[in-house]
Amino acid sequence: MLIYLLEDDDSIRNFVAYALNNSGMESRGFSAPSGFWTAMAQETPDLVLLDIMLPEEDGMEVLKKLRGRRETARLPVIILTAKSTEYDRVIGLDGGADDYICKPFGMMELLSRIKALLRRTKPAGVGKEYISGGLYMYPEKHIVRANGRDVVLTLKEFELLSLLISNPGTVFTRDQILQKIWGFEFDGENRTVDVHIRTLRTKLGDCGEQIETIRGIGYKISE
Repeated sequence: MLIYLLEDDDSIRNFVAYALNNSGMESRGFSAPSGFWTAMAQETPDLVLLDIMLPEEDGMEVLKKLRGRRETARLPVIILTAKSTEYDRVIGLDGGADDYICKPFGMMELLSRIKALLRRTKPAGVGKEYISGGLYMYPEKHIVRANGRDVVLTLKEFELLSLLISNPGTVFTRDQILQKIWGFEFDGENRTVDVHIRTLRTKLGDCGEQIETIRGIGYKISE
């Protein structure tokens, strides 16, 4: 589970990142939107924690851009801010935020609300278990194991693996994968699928070999 935290206050950013990492989640913190957008171009997280008052670019403008892009239009976003009036909350939620938490906040509450939001937004399980070599996946319970070892995947990695393993033998082109997982079409240069396949294989270790590259076409998991 990968979470991006865009927060310019070093103490808050480091504290939240520490708590998330100790709760079994992977987090990456950014003090300014420029670093955040650079990371977004490389990998899309499962959820974003977003401050409003930021250098370079207002947090509401960041949210507007996220909602304006097809690939992040439905990305879960929680606003963390000192702006606590009812009007501010309405503006934030109407602007596209999924939740709004005022500072100061308790970490237990933040973690609970993150988990609740992810439960609401995670892909629906297919109610079936899949096994391919040493690779085991139970989408409904969000379980992935490689040679008996639990594997933690980002939301997009999970959806990608679920697509392949639930359709054994089917070759999916990059265009098809982008449409099914990200909701946009392949432009001939986008490396999103290849990057996610590479990181997915790395996380799966030896079981990553179950994902086959069909040269010039795309990817599949053999029957």
